[in-house]
Amino acid sequence: MTSAAVEILGLGLGILGWVGVILACGLPMWQVSAFIDVNITIWEGLWMSCVVQSTGQMQCKVYDSILALKPEVQAGRALTVIVALLGLVALMVTVVGAQCTNCIRPGKMKSRIVITGGAIYILCGVLVLIPLCWFANIVISDFYDPTVPSSMKREMGAALYIGWAATALLLFGGCLISCCSCSQRDESSFPVKYSAPRRPTSNGEYDKKNYV
Repeated sequence: MTSAAVEILGLGLGILGWVGVILACGLPMWQVSAFIDVNITIWEGLWMSCVVQSTGQMQCKVYDSILALKPEVQAGRALTVIVALLGLVALMVTVVGAQCTNCIRPGKMKSRIVITGGAIYILCGVLVLIPLCWFANIVISDFYDPTVPSSMKREMGAALYIGWAATALLLFGGCLISCCSCSQRDESSFPVKYSAPRRPTSNGEYDKKNYV
């Protein structure tokens, strides 16, 4: 597989991871009630909480106050929004420096721009991993804490798993983009030397002007 194909593959994985982060950010299933009471399931997300009945009816309510939210919810909001914006920046930077585009002339600068785009994707993966692990740690700790009432116990929702999958795509895609560009820059850094063929003169010796 050529370096350009690997670069496109990394960009595609990065875009999928970016979309996955946006999806996980909007879903209200970061925490799900562990014990169903009266056939009612409670979903809690970064932006709203929902009550789902056994009949399929669902009622969602957006959180009223930002300052009244728990620290992990506030951090999750901030980091996922930052990652969504950084993912857009990474997409534009990578496309500008990609081998399949002609926005910039081929050279060291073009490779450095692509490496920057890959590094931003890796940064996005690291940032979104913080609220995901934070939520998972709180859910697991509360679930096994005997002092927490059963009605308050939660399980990890689908949004956490989508976020972890998106994190893996961002990290893997960013590494592919950066490594591919680094190898390409190393290969292009060696100068190519040309030498003219040596032709003998009339007296049987080689002319010195033929040496380069």
